[in-house]
Amino acid sequence: MKIVRTTECRTSPWKKGGGSTTEIAISPPSASLDAFDWRISTARVASDGPFSEFPGVDRTLAVLEGDGLSLTIGDSAPIVLDRNAEPVNFPGDTRAAARLHAGEIRDLNVMTLRGAFEHRLVHIRQPTVCDFMRYDVAVVVASFGDVNLQSFGAKATLARGDAAILARESDGNCKVTPAAETGCYLALLRICRGQIGWA
Repeated sequence: MKIVRTTECRTSPWKKGGGSTTEIAISPPSASLDAFDWRISTARVASDGPFSEFPGVDRTLAVLEGDGLSLTIGDSAPIVLDRNAEPVNFPGDTRAAARLHAGEIRDLNVMTLRGAFEHRLVHIRQPTVCDFMRYDVAVVVASFGDVNLQSFGAKATLARGDAAILARESDGNCKVTPAAETGCYLALLRICRGQIGWA
């Protein structure tokens, strides 16, 4: 179990302005935004505008704070996203734009390189046992408040903004207990078994 404290996370402004991104975890650890297997981050969105495009990447978005936004993906009708909405999946290479409803918001992003990794993002509101469900890596993000973790005798408490990275082979099942009623988020990631070189 690797604990990532919010104070250790790197925040950088968007090149086009209008917000900033805080990186929680990336694989491999030395990867850049132009070449990664998977990446989990939060973003502060302060103004309306287009999303950056990520060719060959699948992504999932959830709103953590603020009054939400309307997300337009390609030519589809806008999707309303707020703190109570389920996460939205969309291709990173499809044109997407956001319109804020009432001021800036903070969101959670999970991205995986298509064909190399797959992911799922789940909003956890009650004590839950993370059994990985055939996934290889689990990342618990304390999005709203404290979260208690217990895995193979190891215990940890995440404060708001912290995260924990767990591996199925070394950590096994983990009990996730959010202290706040609003819960936390669990990102599950797995290697695509069909890729060349997978035994």
